[in-house]
Amino acid sequence: MNNLVIDIGNTYSKLAIFEQKELLYFEQLEKIEEANLLKLIAEYKIVSSTVSSVGNEIDDLEKLLKQHTTYVRFSTQIVGGIKSYYESPQTLGLDRWAKVIAAHCLYPGQNTLMIDAGTCITYDVLTANNEYFGGSISLGLNMRFKALNHYTGRLPLVTWDKSQEIIAEGSNTQNAIKRGVLQGAVNEIAGFIALEQKRNPNLQVVLTGGDSLFLNKQLKNSIFAAQITHEPYLVLKGLNEVITL
Repeated sequence: MNNLVIDIGNTYSKLAIFEQKELLYFEQLEKIEEANLLKLIAEYKIVSSTVSSVGNEIDDLEKLLKQHTTYVRFSTQIVGGIKSYYESPQTLGLDRWAKVIAAHCLYPGQNTLMIDAGTCITYDVLTANNEYFGGSISLGLNMRFKALNHYTGRLPLVTWDKSQEIIAEGSNTQNAIKRGVLQGAVNEIAGFIALEQKRNPNLQVVLTGGDSLFLNKQLKNSIFAAQITHEPYLVLKGLNEVITL
């Protein structure tokens, strides 16, 4: 039985096909085209599907999936043995909840901190007792670069190469901005890990999101390196688990 899962984010949409828990196909798109989706459904003989979206405009997509697959509507009401104490579940991002479900299934019985470095950087913790109390939302890396340019009179909009492993010294304005944004984010993440480590011993840290590979490289020599796992498909794996709950 093959499952189709779709994660619609602020910047890109990610689409994956699983056979049970094995990832067969992955694609990142700016826009999901109906013809391409129908082709994949037929080619991979998709049986079940689900969608996580940061927005609400998915009626047409849901209609299509209902017509051609067994569609499971994903919501924060799907708990799968997790005890959630989040005070406003109706405002909790579905991608964040999908990560919590993924952690519950991938790291059972472990205190797990999920860090998603995408448009925003989000921090969510699932305790070893399967309890979720919420998390934190911070500015993503590109958002920080844009904010420095937008809210100042003379600072330029700086671009950066995600493949770089070394953060340059701030010997000029461009590099000073890069160092402030990039090293600042690394320090922020290390601080959150240290904070959660005190609250939840033997903490497993999972990095995901578009900027997670760069951040993982920066943290590989930190005191937390042994605790960190890079899992680029965490949201998608969580959505696939929803289908099988």
